[in-house]
Amino acid sequence: MSEEQQRVFQIQRIYVKDVSFEAPGAPEVFLEQGQPKVNVQLGNQARRLNESGEFEVEVTVTVTAEINEKKAYIAEVKQAGIFTIKGMDAEIEQLLGAYCPNMLFPYIREEIASLISKGSFAPFHLQPINFDALYQQAQAKRAEEQGKQETAH
Repeated sequence: MSEEQQRVFQIQRIYVKDVSFEAPGAPEVFLEQGQPKVNVQLGNQARRLNESGEFEVEVTVTVTAEINEKKAYIAEVKQAGIFTIKGMDAEIEQLLGAYCPNMLFPYIREEIASLISKGSFAPFHLQPINFDALYQQAQAKRAEEQGKQETAH
């Protein structure tokens, strides 16, 4: 079997690309009573690094908490990985959009929990995220938008 026909999937490196933590309401926010209202934003993207089949996949999670309408904290982590993918042209979009983010998620989950804890706030653990379902939803939306554009012409 030639090298071009071989199917290769390898993790080259997993790393934290960017970390940010802010507690804009501190120290007064620590005196507030009540349950925090937490908002979680999620994003992911992928890009080809070279023609050798290396890709960077990046997952971003931003957690914002408010207590009594006062900003308690903002924690943001960009977790990334470099993956080598060859001979899987049919599956490459799903690998980059779902499989690789699933591999990065435990790292970003741990980093978010650590940041919030170090900020002296109550423990916060991200719920599991089904990147496969998110990928399927994004594909369906893309197909729907393409269908609308084709009927508009």
